[in-house]
Amino acid sequence: MRLLVDTHLLLWWLADRSIPELAAELIRDPANRLFASAASLWEVSLKASLGKIEVTPGALVQALAKEGFEPLAVSWEHAVRIAELPMHHRDPFDRLLVAQSLAESMPLLTSNRALAAYGPMVMVAV
Repeated sequence: MRLLVDTHLLLWWLADRSIPELAAELIRDPANRLFASAASLWEVSLKASLGKIEVTPGALVQALAKEGFEPLAVSWEHAVRIAELPMHHRDPFDRLLVAQSLAESMPLLTSNRALAAYGPMVMVAV
């Protein structure tokens, strides 16, 4: 199965922090193809530049590649799809991840319960 992993889970996975068991199982499963969105790198880069988190974006890219994550670029279709989403959640990065998930028919793996309102393509692991 192809899985888009949200920013929070990506960071915690790479930092070897505890994540929900279901998320860990899905990330570890070699049968799954794991994707990290360019939107997640944008979010991390923005927060790092504002001093909100201590992450080197270039090192993050290297760590993601080493862990077998594939990049998912943001396309015009993804950006347009955001306008079609109900306003269940206001965070622009999370909304873009949901839009990508729907456009690519790829489940979004997240621990954010609020995103479950977007339907079955959002897999909430808590």
